Amino acid sequence: MEGASNGGMLYHEVQESKLCAVHCVNTVLQGPFFSEFDLAALASDLDRKERQVMIQGGAASGDFLSEESHNVSLDGDFSIQVLEKALEVWDLQVIPLHSPVAEPAQIDPELENAFICHLHNHWFCIRKVSGEWYNFDSLYAAPMHLSKFYLSAYLDTLEGSGWSIFLVRGNFPKECPISASEGSNGYGQWLSPDDAERITKSLSSTQVPSDRPSLNPRPSDLSYGEAQMLSQMEDDDLKAAIAASLMDSSPALSKPEAVASQDENQSSKDKDKVV
Repeated sequence: MEGASNGGMLYHEVQESKLCAVHCVNTVLQGPFFSEFDLAALASDLDRKERQVMIQGGAASGDFLSEESHNVSLDGDFSIQVLEKALEVWDLQVIPLHSPVAEPAQIDPELENAFICHLHNHWFCIRKVSGEWYNFDSLYAAPMHLSKFYLSAYLDTLEGSGWSIFLVRGNFPKECPISASEGSNGYGQWLSPDDAERITKSLSSTQVPSDRPSLNPRPSDLSYGEAQMLSQMEDDDLKAAIAASLMDSSPALSKPEAVASQDENQSSKDKDKVV
């Protein structure tokens, strides 16, 4: 079921460090619902449970029981299991596109509401908002509109290029609990469809390489070096913060706690913000 789209506005996050998984989850939900620290807490909880299962199964040593996380790297790259857990907080399911239950989406993808795409440690979301489809890749300055015909062809092209695609189903949040004026996390922005189209058109000549197939104009695909350059720009503070979060063995947040945590994070940011 598709939720209302915050008064027709589009929520988009621009790439920060290697936090594309955070951007992907938030654009699926259409709002700044999760921070990198929230996902790190989920990753830590998953690691703890996985180690418990291995110990109960008789494992006493080995790489799996090391302190290194199997669900997040220190620079902020998260596993699909973390994305699944984050979206489960909002009663959403992440389903591989080629699983039997997703067969209708393979035939008529335009009848669905969201897809998650992954390749080479990069995540992005394709989402229907107010009946229209958009590519919310965080390597774009704004969401790119996709026609219903283009959506099907685009998904086929991504799969042919080696991308893993997941279907997202469930009851999407109807509205972001944080107003547009308060919902900035430093890399998120609210745009009208007209503004998004204007930004996309103004940057298309510089963002899309001349050798890009017209069917697949993603700067994060053939020009993946661009993504790698952005990925290398993370700072030591982010790494230290995520490492600290991984040491916290507290359980994952419930839905009310997630909203409360977001409110607390935003209040702290507002105090520290310098205009």
